Amino acid sequence: MFLGRHLVEAAQARGHEMTLFNRGQHNPELFPDVEKLRGDRDGNLQALEGRKWDAVIDTCGYVPRIVGQSANLLSNTVGVYAFISSISVYADASKPGISEASALAEPETGTEKITGESYGPLKVACERVVENAYPGRSLIIRPGLIVGPYDPTDRFSYWPVRLHRGGQAVAPAPQNAPVQIIDVRDLADWTIQRMEEGDTGVYNATGPENPMTMLDMLEQCRTAVGPDAELRWLDAEELLAAGVEPWTDLPLWLPGDEMAGLLAIDVSRALASGLTFRPMIETARDTLLWAQTRPDDHEWRAGLSAEREQALLGNRT
Repeated sequence: MFLGRHLVEAAQARGHEMTLFNRGQHNPELFPDVEKLRGDRDGNLQALEGRKWDAVIDTCGYVPRIVGQSANLLSNTVGVYAFISSISVYADASKPGISEASALAEPETGTEKITGESYGPLKVACERVVENAYPGRSLIIRPGLIVGPYDPTDRFSYWPVRLHRGGQAVAPAPQNAPVQIIDVRDLADWTIQRMEEGDTGVYNATGPENPMTMLDMLEQCRTAVGPDAELRWLDAEELLAAGVEPWTDLPLWLPGDEMAGLLAIDVSRALASGLTFRPMIETARDTLLWAQTRPDDHEWRAGLSAEREQALLGNRT
């Protein structure tokens, strides 16, 4: 998860000493002045043995059996264990206003394969493993869509890059559909602050503070990076009939009511604890600047190709 590098930067900016534990397979050159322990969280945790830390932030736990290995190993040598979960843990994603107290999905025993259907329930099981290993000492953070520089998923990056290109851009109607995202840097800063205060419990963490619509988001992106772009709003029926996949082909588009609650989450508890958000214009601009550093042949993981978008627009005027 790209959140990790931003957590390190946020911690360093606040004067903390960090230790990184990973396999060393991706960007091993980053943070040369930070202690790095090599291993694999699934069966190779020897580098963690005999050490003590004030706190741990687990950013990449998806399978409860694997999360349990590190959580249990460190339970007597770590103060607080923070687990980055997801808003996908909730049983009913259709209703706006989901809070930390809302019912959770029930994990299927023995399942370790991560799919769109199992991801949320597996996260629930991981949360329970952490809470059992750290009674009263666990911090469970449930982010919404995390966006910003170094996001490998392209689930938000598509929009500032596309609008920067200009011309007619397909946008999914209705314009007033709710949208929630959180800049990775805001999430990282707030998480480190929670750790500093020894906070525990469960938090939903997404943004912004005030309701935002699809029109709001795209207009702010357009202002930041592509004032010459023209939004052409197409109805869900037309997009679905053309085979456009919600969320992937058009990021942040979730038509219908089944998943409507995932873009209208209650984050009042996180706001009360100090979670703040930078302007959307800043997020869009910085995401574009980072995206422009990638190779020209970058294979996009989300968003419409120029050819497919043109086919959707057809002869519209």
